Amino acid sequence: MEIRDLRRRDDPLRVARRVSASGRERIKRFFGGQSPRAERIVMGLGNPGERYADTRHNVGFHVASRLAKRARLEFGAKAAESRIAEGGFAGLRVVIARPQTFMNDSGRAARKLLDRYRLTPAELLVVYDDIDLPLGSLRVREKGGPGTHNGMRSIVGAIGEGFPRIRIGVSPADPASEIDGDLADYVLEPFAPGEREAADAAITRATEAAEVALRDGLRRAMDTFNG
Repeated sequence: MEIRDLRRRDDPLRVARRVSASGRERIKRFFGGQSPRAERIVMGLGNPGERYADTRHNVGFHVASRLAKRARLEFGAKAAESRIAEGGFAGLRVVIARPQTFMNDSGRAARKLLDRYRLTPAELLVVYDDIDLPLGSLRVREKGGPGTHNGMRSIVGAIGEGFPRIRIGVSPADPASEIDGDLADYVLEPFAPGEREAADAAITRATEAAEVALRDGLRRAMDTFNG
């Protein structure tokens, strides 16, 4: 009896069935099981850490934070190499993300976010600083190239150009002013005292533009905020 019991317990067929069932469960979870739900992702670009918190390059992070505050959502999750706030907002199930990859690798987080929530690039809204626009100006676009922005180059390289974006100008508002030194150093500096009011207003408007895009559609946001 003991020998038969041992044979049943160690029967290769029974072991194979257990392994097969376990494998099927993993495959089901990966491909067909329950996954986190979302209808839209808003991804604000920036660099993690206090050192970069108030720099020009981090206006996307500030928009993400303000949008989450409007939605009464907390950045309580860490996934897809991002800090994530998720929940209901503007009639949608929304994910607001601040990638933790550092700016130049933002594409890695963008790809993982889309995979995690099974969304397409068209359902991802990216918010970022743009050195090619004067301080205080916004541009909402349906798709396009990366321009001179390294984070956008990374994202376009990872998921293509077919995603909407909100660009926030950080170049000197005075056309006669010139940026001294390297552009990379400029965007990694805090706003000058005389720029902070305009920068704060632009972040507020970009937050409003993101909400309008979610609630009323990208076209309405473009018509309202592209001046």
